[in-house]
Amino acid sequence: MGKVQVYQEPNRETRVQIQESVRGKDVFIIQTVSKDVNTTIMELLIMVYACKTSCAKSIIGVVPYFPYSKQCKMRKRGSIVSKLLASMMCKAGLTHLITMDLHQKEIQGFFNVPVDNLRASPFLLQYIQEEIPDYRNAVIVAKSPASAKRAQSFAERLRLGIAVIHGEAQDAESDLVDGRHSPPTAKSAAAIHPSLEIPMLIPKEKPPITVVGDVGGRIAIIVDDIIDDVDSFLAAAETLKERGAYKIFVMATHGLLSSDAPRLIEESAIDEVVVTNTIPHEIQKLQCPKIKTVDISMILSEAIRRIHNGESMSYLFRNIGLDD
Repeated sequence: MGKVQVYQEPNRETRVQIQESVRGKDVFIIQTVSKDVNTTIMELLIMVYACKTSCAKSIIGVVPYFPYSKQCKMRKRGSIVSKLLASMMCKAGLTHLITMDLHQKEIQGFFNVPVDNLRASPFLLQYIQEEIPDYRNAVIVAKSPASAKRAQSFAERLRLGIAVIHGEAQDAESDLVDGRHSPPTAKSAAAIHPSLEIPMLIPKEKPPITVVGDVGGRIAIIVDDIIDDVDSFLAAAETLKERGAYKIFVMATHGLLSSDAPRLIEESAIDEVVVTNTIPHEIQKLQCPKIKTVDISMILSEAIRRIHNGESMSYLFRNIGLDD
């Protein structure tokens, strides 16, 4: 462990003091994301820059959960914050990043330095095989078509079936915010030019909730990468219960479990929520005994050891295909 002091001034500015020489050393900065995500990012950037200006040989960031990773696509008048954060990290002096289960694999391309995107799925698969006694009677569920690829990866490795939940509750107002109404209405289309008529995109309309695949009399295991806002998971669990699933597990790599997620999980039809310790969630576990933790520190420490010794990383990526 290196000697370093990180604290906040009374005016909430972050101050970092490295209290030993790092000249010519490989420095690994491990930063887990707390509730105050922006302070966490500033701490990391300032510490990386402090190491750079102290002539460290290489500065490797170990960030198990990469913050702002959901903001990696352009929304109307929005911005791709992941790209901004990647540029800031590289500019501060980061020479390598170790992270885990990025929300989109393509985020690796935002960096100008090597990125190792480790996978937590081997640990979650091991948990299913060891802790769910009759997992052979399970079905892997994707709560939306977007996470179907991940569910397929789990199902093929466990030799199980797959089910996908499609559609939405019909009274949902959420379609106003996700860009489905972004095409201009006919009135403003005419304002472009009277003689120009641009064909308008038909707005999407999701069907009522349907489950593609059989879950009757089975254990349903919902898989995703991040569990933060639990509403969609609770809705999926209710749907699966109605379709005859007798036990419902939720598996995710990053358990953000914001606001009153633990209380909602405790009151819901979900039997167990299994997350890894990429993000500290001790308080949430005290509030909700259904939350279980899988330890993934082993793969991160092995990655650090291999990078420091200049060994190949491919051993940590064995059996990982292009789709995973």
